[in-house]
Amino acid sequence: MSRFPSDPALDQSAELRALLALRLTPGLGPRRIEALRQHFGSAVGALAAPPSALSGVEGLDRRSAAAVTKPAYDAAAQELERVAQARSEGKDIRLLGRGFPDYPPALEALGDPPAVLWVRGPLPDLPASPYTVGIVGTRGASPHALSLTRQIATDLSSAGVTVVSGLARGVDTAAHTAAVEAGALSIGVVGTGVDRVYPAENVDLARRLSLVSEYPLGTGPQAHHFPQRNRLIAALSSAVLVVEGELKSGSLITATHALECGRTVFAVPGRAGDPRAAGPHRLLREGAVLTESAADILTELGWTGVGGTSITSPPDLPGEQAAVLAALTEPRTLDDLSAQTGLSLSDLQTTLMMLQLAGHAEESGGRWLRR
Repeated sequence: MSRFPSDPALDQSAELRALLALRLTPGLGPRRIEALRQHFGSAVGALAAPPSALSGVEGLDRRSAAAVTKPAYDAAAQELERVAQARSEGKDIRLLGRGFPDYPPALEALGDPPAVLWVRGPLPDLPASPYTVGIVGTRGASPHALSLTRQIATDLSSAGVTVVSGLARGVDTAAHTAAVEAGALSIGVVGTGVDRVYPAENVDLARRLSLVSEYPLGTGPQAHHFPQRNRLIAALSSAVLVVEGELKSGSLITATHALECGRTVFAVPGRAGDPRAAGPHRLLREGAVLTESAADILTELGWTGVGGTSITSPPDLPGEQAAVLAALTEPRTLDDLSAQTGLSLSDLQTTLMMLQLAGHAEESGGRWLRR
């Protein structure tokens, strides 16, 4: 990891400007930028080096060396102006440079940590509070998956764990929403600028999150950005839970990055034959930890009692209500529930109405599920 910003002789604002100029220079990725800083001692030193000195930088080809001679000074200045303008408008947006004290060290688990991060809102001190779980899954999640995601995210948040996700539709939105409604911080890693919310319907939710991006302000959604952001979700998380996802999905990309970073991967089993269950089932066959509740995660990681708050216990309910709620391990029709509980349809409907009024169950598409 770069150590230069800790040098008191180095002007840190100048180093951040130089680092940003390298980041915005076409043809230079995180690895090459870091190679330049290591070789010349700082980003400032790299930009001040004569062209003849660039040939000695390991991993720097001729095209990249030519790019260094034309750094994006103007683009960097404009970006700093945009950040300053956003801050003057009351938006808590800032830049974090790799190697600086406020840069999340958890990202060093990656082979290519971003040279610069854009952050909106508070970012927890991850070394001091390493209890973070990434929750990911398909955008087109089943009602049961969304319900389970909400419950797990609520319980993790209540236990002092920070939920990390990607602000996408479906599982991501359910996880973030449950976390903030539990009064906890949640980190959204986005594939856009932190000032551009995608999808648009999550604008209000985004205001309640801490947003992290490796893309400049004003960057809109681009397909190739989202697989890239998945590696940040994995690295910022101490563990990753996959709720639903097809075999070729961003969720499995995140799980792969998590394993490469040495993180524990958890997966929720699904219904046989459902394509959305194929991803978690593959992960389970490959050794992921089977997960049905937040307790499974907390116990596996040894985090019980992390935040001094126990996870949600099953509600204390009358016999018939408890029996029906216990049967709602997945979305079920009235006929399914009647057969499993032995209740008549009339009694069952009355019981379900009581559970719904109490906030323990809900109906979706002709099936009942646990909230």
